[in-house]
Amino acid sequence: MKATYLITLSVLVIITAGCSSVPTKDIQITTQADPKANLTAYSTYTWAGSVSILRDPTGQWEPPTYDADAEIKYLIDRELRKKGMLESSTNPDLIAVFAVGVDTQALKLKVDPKTKIEVVEEVPAGGLLVALVNAESGYVVWAGVATAELMDKPDVETARARLDYVVTNMLKELPKK
Repeated sequence: MKATYLITLSVLVIITAGCSSVPTKDIQITTQADPKANLTAYSTYTWAGSVSILRDPTGQWEPPTYDADAEIKYLIDRELRKKGMLESSTNPDLIAVFAVGVDTQALKLKVDPKTKIEVVEEVPAGGLLVALVNAESGYVVWAGVATAELMDKPDVETARARLDYVVTNMLKELPKK
């Protein structure tokens, strides 16, 4: 469990999602599974402790009326159920955990449209980490990480769509039971 906690704290995350009309080209998703783990053998999961999201009182990257952590949990639950897994607080096979973080001072090379020269600009970035931990051993057996540029003051539908895009595409790599 400690390893999972440290992993979640070390990864920066963002609200992401998608529809065809929602911008997703900035979103990068990677997943990795323990090659020794038989992921199709797991059938139940529970959530690790409380899950929190970075506070954003100004609504800079999370719309003020949008509960991103509840949405992330809902989307992960939905995708795990599609894979044949059930949530269970009694002797679960896996412990699900996610972390969200933001780096508001991330730097990136961008082309200045006037001069056509690359310049360094602050481009706030964030990411989402989702990990599945073997409840018996405490080892992470599957993890997915998504990173993206933060949208400036996104509306609720855009935030929801980008987040849906991320969770759906991230967990589609998980094998079905």
